[in-house]
Amino acid sequence: MTTRRAFLASLLATGAAPGLGWAAAGNPAYLAAARDASGGFALHGLNAGGQSLFAIPLPARGHAGAGHPIRAEAVAFARRPGSFALVIDCVTGQVRHRLSPPEGRQFNGHGCYARKGARLYTAEQESETSAGRIGVWDAGKGYRRIGDFPSGGIGPHEIRLMPDGQTLAVANGGIATDPTDRRKLNIGTMRPNLSYLDIAGPILEQIELNPDLRKNSIRHLALRADGLLAFAMQWEGAEGAAPPLLGLHRRGTDPVLPEAPLAAEFAMQGYAGSVAFSGDGAQVAITSPRGGRLHCFSPDGGFLGAFSRADVCGLAPRADGFLLSDGLGGLLALAGLTPRALAQHHLAWDNHIVSL
Repeated sequence: MTTRRAFLASLLATGAAPGLGWAAAGNPAYLAAARDASGGFALHGLNAGGQSLFAIPLPARGHAGAGHPIRAEAVAFARRPGSFALVIDCVTGQVRHRLSPPEGRQFNGHGCYARKGARLYTAEQESETSAGRIGVWDAGKGYRRIGDFPSGGIGPHEIRLMPDGQTLAVANGGIATDPTDRRKLNIGTMRPNLSYLDIAGPILEQIELNPDLRKNSIRHLALRADGLLAFAMQWEGAEGAAPPLLGLHRRGTDPVLPEAPLAAEFAMQGYAGSVAFSGDGAQVAITSPRGGRLHCFSPDGGFLGAFSRADVCGLAPRADGFLLSDGLGGLLALAGLTPRALAQHHLAWDNHIVSL
C-alpha cells in the first residue's frame, strides 16, 4: 500500500507538489508566526485544536500571513517595516519565491489573495514619505510583480478582499514613520482612513473619523460574510485618554464606534492589536496585549463583556466563538467569554492568527 510519505515523494519527483491542496499539509485551520526559545522564528500551521501541524523557519520576525485559497501555499510577511515576503510551500516547507518591494518601498506586514488566488495584493509604503501603495503580484506566474496603485492614504496596514471579490478594504493607519527606526513623524497632523478600492486601483469610498479622533490609527480589519467590516485602532494621542478602539462599517453608511464602560476602556491602554468576528458572526472582539484584555461586542455595537489574559493578541474565529493566542505560548478557545485551554507551546506567538 502506498504511504502518504511515498505519495508525496512521487509528487515531488514529478514537480507536482506545488499544486497540492491544503489536505496534503494536514488541513490546517490557521496560520500564525512565532518565536521559539532559541530566538528563531517560524510560520506555524495550526489545526482547530491548537496543535502545530508544521513549522517553517523564517529569516526574521514574522507578522501576518496570507493563505492561498486553493494551494497549500502561504505568504509570510515580515514585521513592519519589512523587506521580505516569502511564498512557502506548506507541504514541503520549501520557499518557492522571495518577494521584495521595489527600491524605496517597504512591506507593511499584510496582504491578501484575490481572483481565486491568481493575484496577491500587498500593503506597502514609500520609505521616505510613507505614502501608501498596494502591490500587485501574478500568483499564477511565479509571483511576478505586475503593478501597484495608491492605497488612499499614509501608512497602510491590513488589507482585506470584500465578499464581492472586486473590492479591497484598506486600513490606512495615517502614521508616517522613519524608514530606519519606525519613529513616528507626523502625529500632530495624522489622518487615518478606511478606504475601499477597486482591485484595479480606483478609490470607491473613504471613511475618516471625526477630527477629535484623528489620532486613532486604523490598523487591523475583520470581515463578516455579509460585508460588515470591523476595524481595530491604536491611539496616538495624549496618555490617559480612553477613546473607542473598535469601529464597525458597512459601505454607504456612517461608521459605528462601540465603546466599553469607561474603566474597561481605560484598561485597554489605547491599543487594539487584533480584531475578529466569531465563527457565527454574532460577536466581534478586539484584543490588547498592553492591557492583557479582550473586549467583546455585538455587531450593533453593544458591549458584551471582557476577558483578561496576559499578553493576549492573536484572535481568529472558531465555530463556537474565538481562538486566542498570547505571547507566552498559550492557545485558548473562547465561547461566550468562557475560556478553554487548547494547547501550550514553548513559543511566543506574534500578533495575529490568520484563518484558512
